[in-house]
Amino acid sequence: MTDQAVDTEGTKVSAEEQRPAAGASSTPGFARAGGSPSTKGRFLGRTRELKELRADIERAGLDTLAGRKAPRARVLLIAGKPGFGRTALAEELVRQVADGYPDGTLRARLTEPDGTPVPTERTARDLLAALELTAPPGAAEDDLVEALREALATRRALLLLDDAADAEQVDALLPDTPECLVVAVSDGPLTGISDVRPCTLGGLDTKSAVELLGRYTGSVRITVDPRAAEGLVELCAAQPAALVLAGGWLARRPKVALADLAKQLRTEGDEGLSLALDRVFHLVYAELSPARAQMLRLLSLAPAGLVDPHTASALVGCSVGAAESALDDFAGLGLLRRVESPLAQYEVPGCLLPLLRSLTESEDRPAELQLARARMLERTVRLLVSCRAITETDSSPAREKLAGMPSTLRFKNPRAAADWLRIRQPALLASARLAVADGELDTLARRLMTALVRAMAAHFGTRAMAPELYGIHRLVLDVAERRKLPREKAAALLNLADLDARTGRTREALARYRAALDAGREANEPYATGRAMESVGGAHQELGDWDRAADWYGRALAQRLARDERVDAARLHGRIATVHTFAGRYDEALRSWRSAVTGHRRNGDVAGVARALSELARVQEYSGLSEESLHTCQEAIEWARRAEDVRLRAALQLRLADTLDRLGDPVAARLHRGAAERMLGDELPEDLSAREHDANAYEIRSTSAED
Repeated sequence: MTDQAVDTEGTKVSAEEQRPAAGASSTPGFARAGGSPSTKGRFLGRTRELKELRADIERAGLDTLAGRKAPRARVLLIAGKPGFGRTALAEELVRQVADGYPDGTLRARLTEPDGTPVPTERTARDLLAALELTAPPGAAEDDLVEALREALATRRALLLLDDAADAEQVDALLPDTPECLVVAVSDGPLTGISDVRPCTLGGLDTKSAVELLGRYTGSVRITVDPRAAEGLVELCAAQPAALVLAGGWLARRPKVALADLAKQLRTEGDEGLSLALDRVFHLVYAELSPARAQMLRLLSLAPAGLVDPHTASALVGCSVGAAESALDDFAGLGLLRRVESPLAQYEVPGCLLPLLRSLTESEDRPAELQLARARMLERTVRLLVSCRAITETDSSPAREKLAGMPSTLRFKNPRAAADWLRIRQPALLASARLAVADGELDTLARRLMTALVRAMAAHFGTRAMAPELYGIHRLVLDVAERRKLPREKAAALLNLADLDARTGRTREALARYRAALDAGREANEPYATGRAMESVGGAHQELGDWDRAADWYGRALAQRLARDERVDAARLHGRIATVHTFAGRYDEALRSWRSAVTGHRRNGDVAGVARALSELARVQEYSGLSEESLHTCQEAIEWARRAEDVRLRAALQLRLADTLDRLGDPVAARLHRGAAERMLGDELPEDLSAREHDANAYEIRSTSAED
């Protein structure tokens, strides 16, 4: 039998056609614009339902009060129990009508595999990302929803909202334009949303159900005994998920007649398993080996319902190769759904998760489940460590760390590691959320989130991953607060505040920095308290409160001096000087810059001396001390030459030229400008000069570089 992958939520089967369209994703809680997710084969049946749904789209949709066209998007509801093809029908409808919505299709799954509703904040952010729009990390739910509605107001787009838990979830995401269409999938009605067009699903029609079964058994077995085929369909309640399992079981047993399977299912029914899917699933499950049965049960623990060979291997403690073979067999039986991906990855069908969880409760002890979770998270941590370490191959510790890992945990190159991280990101983020929710694994949870943050920053950069990192730091904060860990609480608050500050939410950042200071003091952690005090000063500086900024920088400086942390002390002298400059207190600024110069000299920081002298010369010029500024600038040029900082030398040459012009020496000024132009090459000197004359810009750049 050729490999087949069937959507147990529906009736799409051919593995030849399971590649997703460009930009598609079947990831829970995630959406992309354009295309459709994996199209796994030719759609079967549901002709009447599709006709009615398409007719509903064409209807006017009038506002019941005003008699005019409704101001919001129309909602078509496909309701039914998991396993009856709700998602498959929704995808087929979207495929048929997509041409009428030129701005593409957005998808989101609104319920986690464990039944937990996905926060609207996360869904809105993912939909904005699908539209290639960014939102500040940490933005409030209302702001994200409003941004999404504004983005859709001028678009004609389709929204497929799968597994909606309730009407509130859908209502929050409805576009405020009738030009968009929402297709929602849910267990039941969405009471509270006006003008919803419901379509409730039962089983497939008999002809389509027999055809689906025949795709596994082959047409001959159907032709030989068509009545047995119809009887088997009846026993499966024409439910696609049950038919898939029955077909997979029969495909492995080519000599077994359809009537024999029907007889066994009737026996299962007599034993009390009345539901069709229950009967077929327990028949398939009963014939698995004990090891395979245990693995299948433990797959219900997989984060986001996404499984790869490493996850399965860790859950049961077998080799990765053995796990991969088992997952392939499960997919052939219809127990798993293959996810189109460069990596081997599978999804546990949502309709089977309750059955698997029920089995784990009855057959696995809580301690065994806890150990399986711990093994899975430990494996994830080790993979993340390896993923980061391969980006640091110039570091001896990193090379030693990689060399000490088993070959199955090592990546071939940084590109392979980045691809793995990108593909597994939804499952990794779900792992972090699950680890935090499990109160017995807090130490492992902290290690997991630390490794995840470092790996994402190493491969994609902190700025690009800011929304994801924000969520992780909030999880760390949850762990720290629950376990009363002030040191970890201070670190999480500092990280969150930094992300707030970078996105312009300075007052929110200030509140978090002060909370971090309190936590750092409680933990008696000098680094956290010093960093928090300096950051509080930075937030006040950003708000233009120069007195408070100077005061907090001064507190941080006092701590650094008390601990003989000379490098940080020299830098803080510069920050204090900058605040005094902004406040127009040039005498204090000059004193602080001279202290910074002295500190950098003692530390042997040649580049630091050059930058501090450069700023000292600027303040001298502001103070009307042009001659002194000239000499200081010349000294700064010499230090910049020693530091081999060509850009700084060029900027100082330009500033020196401006000073000479003001002092009435245009010839010397032209010489210095010419020198700057030769250093800069193709860069326009006036652009750099303008940047260097901004009193704020250079200090911010140099401080960021030092931080």
